[in-house]
Amino acid sequence: MLRMAQALAVVFAFSALIMADQVTLKNGDHLTGTVVKSDGKTLSFKTDALGSVDIDWSAIEKLSSDSPVFVDQASTKKTYNGKLSSVDGTLEVQPATGATISISQSDVAALRSADEQKAFELSQHPGLWQGWTAAANVGFALTGGNSQTENLAISFNALRVGMHDKLKLYANTVYATDNNPGVTQSVTANSDQGGARYDHDVSPSIFGFAAADFQADALQDLNLRSILGGGLGWHAIKNSNTTLDLLAGVNYTHESYSASTEAGPPIVAVPAQSNNLIGLTFGDDFSHKLGKSTVLTQNFYFYPDLTNTGEYRGTFNAGTVTKISKRFGWQNSFGDIYVSDPPAGTKKNDVVFTTGLNIALTAPPK
Repeated sequence: MLRMAQALAVVFAFSALIMADQVTLKNGDHLTGTVVKSDGKTLSFKTDALGSVDIDWSAIEKLSSDSPVFVDQASTKKTYNGKLSSVDGTLEVQPATGATISISQSDVAALRSADEQKAFELSQHPGLWQGWTAAANVGFALTGGNSQTENLAISFNALRVGMHDKLKLYANTVYATDNNPGVTQSVTANSDQGGARYDHDVSPSIFGFAAADFQADALQDLNLRSILGGGLGWHAIKNSNTTLDLLAGVNYTHESYSASTEAGPPIVAVPAQSNNLIGLTFGDDFSHKLGKSTVLTQNFYFYPDLTNTGEYRGTFNAGTVTKISKRFGWQNSFGDIYVSDPPAGTKKNDVVFTTGLNIALTAPPK
């Protein structure tokens, strides 16, 4: 009975070895496990004994898989699916039906297991509610004693990137009060912004865009400014560490200001006003990774007014997010909105600086 159990154990162990994917390295090492994925430079291989290991593609002597694997060929830009075996630097892909495809190992752009292929296809063609990454920034300051002030800054950003398109949403609000003893309580900041931009590639370097931006600022007597626009953009830089998009287009702006008074003497009543403007849009959108934990972002938009020539508006934003953990980071942001011809009694610039906790609302892409 003992010998039979030992024999069965040997048979099961041998069967597991036969059924497993296998890698033989040029130094003679042999690994059994499961092919996960490869980018053509490094093979991710999962083993029972060592867990997931990354193997330099040039160090692989032989590779075989018991389960079908998806293979991207660089020269033909085609994807094949089948069991793998390699002979003398050539990868043989055996589909379930049809002839074997031979691909030079140097011509392999990527390998993916069935699970990795599903994730890859989802990332390339996400549904409307899929593929989103989002984060919220929260900053709060409270003072007491000789000064009594309250400051609150909240912002939200969401991004969905597809194979040929990108959708970006944002919103932020800043509210502050001054409650110092002996001084009339006053609101020192009350601003809200939000908007969206959709980009769609028409070529590897050129894209079309449509955008909608909205702003309200109580201290500037601005009830609502709506900017609807679109145009073309150019991916001036696009790599894993740095992106720079340059944009140009047209926009329609509607803005509404409430009635107010201009401090004197004498005190002057400023009537409510509403403007409808046609203008141009020029801008840039920049992102750069500073090391492994910090991302720098910057954008600038310039809106020359075609309705009232010589007048213009501009917005500038810059910020950093430094990762503390998978879910939390620290953010700093600076923003400036400039209007060349604001209503009487209001200033041309609105400048905001915020700092606080950044909270990732979705897991970052792998």
